Amino acid sequence: MSHYAFRLPDLGEGTVSAEIVSWLVKPGDHVREGQPIAEMSTEKAVVELPSPVNGQVLSLGGVPGDAIAVGAELITFESGDGTGAGARPASAAAPAAAVARSKAGAPVPHGDTAQVRASPATRRRAREAGIDLNTIRGSGPRGRIQPDDLRQALAVRADGGTATPGAARTTAGEVEEIKVLGVRRFIAQRMSASKRSIPHFGYVEEVDVTELESLRLHLSGVPAFAHTKLTPLPFIVKAIARALERFPQCNAHYDEARETIVRYRSLHAGIATQTKDGLKVPVVRNAQTLTLPQLAKEIAQVSEAARTNRARREDLSGSTITITSLGRLGGIASTPVINAPEVAIIGVNRIAERAVVHQGTITVRLMMNLSSSFDHRFVDGFEAAAFIQAVKELLEHPATLFMDGLSG
Repeated sequence: MSHYAFRLPDLGEGTVSAEIVSWLVKPGDHVREGQPIAEMSTEKAVVELPSPVNGQVLSLGGVPGDAIAVGAELITFESGDGTGAGARPASAAAPAAAVARSKAGAPVPHGDTAQVRASPATRRRAREAGIDLNTIRGSGPRGRIQPDDLRQALAVRADGGTATPGAARTTAGEVEEIKVLGVRRFIAQRMSASKRSIPHFGYVEEVDVTELESLRLHLSGVPAFAHTKLTPLPFIVKAIARALERFPQCNAHYDEARETIVRYRSLHAGIATQTKDGLKVPVVRNAQTLTLPQLAKEIAQVSEAARTNRARREDLSGSTITITSLGRLGGIASTPVINAPEVAIIGVNRIAERAVVHQGTITVRLMMNLSSSFDHRFVDGFEAAAFIQAVKELLEHPATLFMDGLSG
């Protein structure tokens, strides 16, 4: 028997530390090699760490919410296979490619005698409620436990369970305290930093999308969109790509360390996506080169990957301008926060019928507002307004989206 100290491996993209979201084991537990032992959060996503050895957990290197540096001791095992703390370096024992598993990965071992298929979020909610997932029959593929399965189990439970020590949620009388952990904490930090450091200039423009909606409904029935729902978003991304040909300063990053504006020739469109972990921004790369069916497919795929935690770290970084939409909840106007280091973000509000003056007559048209924010240090108000008006012009006359030679 020997002790083995497992150190946090490099999780990729230059990560220097990761935050403990939750422990999937506790001191005294016997684990198998490959069994998930912890959920760790980087700036972009939550990943699972599997055990590098067979053995017994001796000690944990922190509690949920703690930031652990790469190379720091994360967990100590008593191993019976001759693997000692000095037997091999952590980088060799558990390379990042093998350690950082996606939350929507392969079967999840549970306990010593059973395998339970469930997402880390579902397991965490079950632990907090005192529910043994071995007692739930999953309705998902290959018996995977879905959130609805857990909710049903909670509904029929005879008595209240006790939460696992270290759970993020505590309740006392009328007050509920929820510790801010993982991706949600990173979101809070980034949003606060963006509002503190960037002087936001907001601009709202209304767009008549009557012709666009007519075209969208017509194209929805053609074979190219047979397997992809055609929403207004691909048209909006296409219009942004065309408008950026004239306003490249809006498709840029500000490198604060070098005090340099970095303009991009390609549009890497960030698609703000609401997930159960908070807002994520998967990226559609080289959007200016994609056809409308390709855009629709890519937007749907990257958004779904973000929602189901299948997006890779590289899928959630590198956007040059972000588009955010609340869909049917889009309201009349909004004040989106810039996704630093970008210099612009475009918010899409709800499409609704409004009485407007059209060609000298009061009539009902389908209208939509674009609510956008710009980094006023680098994008002047005139340029911001002109850029959004260029997008408006393209959307109001959608045939121009597919015509070349109009960017001069």
